[in-house]
Amino acid sequence: GAVPLKANEGICSPGMKLHGAGFIVTPAEARALGLGTVPGLEHHIREYRNGRDLTATPRGVMVIDLFGLSEAEVRSRFPAVYQHILDKVKPERDQNNRDTYKRNWWIHGEPRKDLRPVIEGLPRYIATVETTKHRTCQFLSGATLPDNMLIAIAVDDAAALSVLSSRIHVAWALTAGGRLGFGNDPRYNKSKCFDPFPFPDPTEAQKARLRPLGEQLDAHRKAQQKAHPKLTLTAMYNVLEKLRAGERIEGKDRETYDQGLIGILRDLHDQIDAAVAEAYGWPDDLTDDEILHRLVDLNRERATEEARGLVRWLRPDYQNPAGRTVAKGEQTAMDIGPAETATKAPWPKTLPEQIAAVRGALSDLGTATPEQVARQFQRARAGSVQPLLESLTALGQARLVEGGRFAA
Repeated sequence: GAVPLKANEGICSPGMKLHGAGFIVTPAEARALGLGTVPGLEHHIREYRNGRDLTATPRGVMVIDLFGLSEAEVRSRFPAVYQHILDKVKPERDQNNRDTYKRNWWIHGEPRKDLRPVIEGLPRYIATVETTKHRTCQFLSGATLPDNMLIAIAVDDAAALSVLSSRIHVAWALTAGGRLGFGNDPRYNKSKCFDPFPFPDPTEAQKARLRPLGEQLDAHRKAQQKAHPKLTLTAMYNVLEKLRAGERIEGKDRETYDQGLIGILRDLHDQIDAAVAEAYGWPDDLTDDEILHRLVDLNRERATEEARGLVRWLRPDYQNPAGRTVAKGEQTAMDIGPAETATKAPWPKTLPEQIAAVRGALSDLGTATPEQVARQFQRARAGSVQPLLESLTALGQARLVEGGRFAA
């Protein structure tokens, strides 16, 4: 029943979707194309990160980004770059079925024009990998472009990083986002994980505690990975998970523990969890179920406040620079209710359409029960959805997992 909040509006987005491997270049290739010698090219060849760069070993690659330039401008201003993408990108785009991708072949397939202004001017922003085993968030330089498999959150305040790194937010994200892929990894769905998430409204004293903890967490992980280039974030959090479970840390895990200083990592997360709970005004020993109930209740409270005109903006300087109050009626009681039937697709009438609809809904949800899939449609029933999910399983397009749930 949680609904999107205006407070979180407009500052979170997936990264760029290239639709052209030729856009990616090494630093040496970038220099050969004129980076560092051709004026203005530094705005169009930038650092680039994807999910593996964050969770495993960074590739150290760059990306050609020609958004805002016409084909003629690229050819006249950056001829070497033009020839490179003419050779490396255009042949791939010519095979694409989408006409706009063919016509605008020199620009990323999804250049995220709405994300660009919100990260422009920020020295850094928060990023998390869309589908990953461990839900972690970290700062990326504002000059770095995120890949489509990253979710960019355009906030540079370390207090927000602490909140997003806390057990409270992770419990919410794991439940709201669903799971995806062969490994059944948690997925961070922007519309379900970020947009409705009610951030705390900390006092200045609480912010003063949250900020250094966020800075320390980000700095600690990056310092240990820099000191040990083969150390991955996934390995660090695998060992942290075992440490919390009371398992013996030995062998390869012991090496990771020592290189990543996992005891310090655990202590930082413990401090963050306690500080974030304090910012909410909650006990720090709540179960995940209690956390979820409180967050849903808080989401309802915030939605009611916003309907009255009180919005607790996350980035007021960007989201509400004029200090505008939401007009009465701009958000109505209908926006607050748990049921949004107007946005639900109608249940298809024919069997092939029903199978396609169920397959699409399951892909969006990651994992779900027949009841959860049925709730994605108007007038659908779990009893009708169950055999369709079983048919998809028999066809190898879905699989049954624990608790009577199905996975895409």
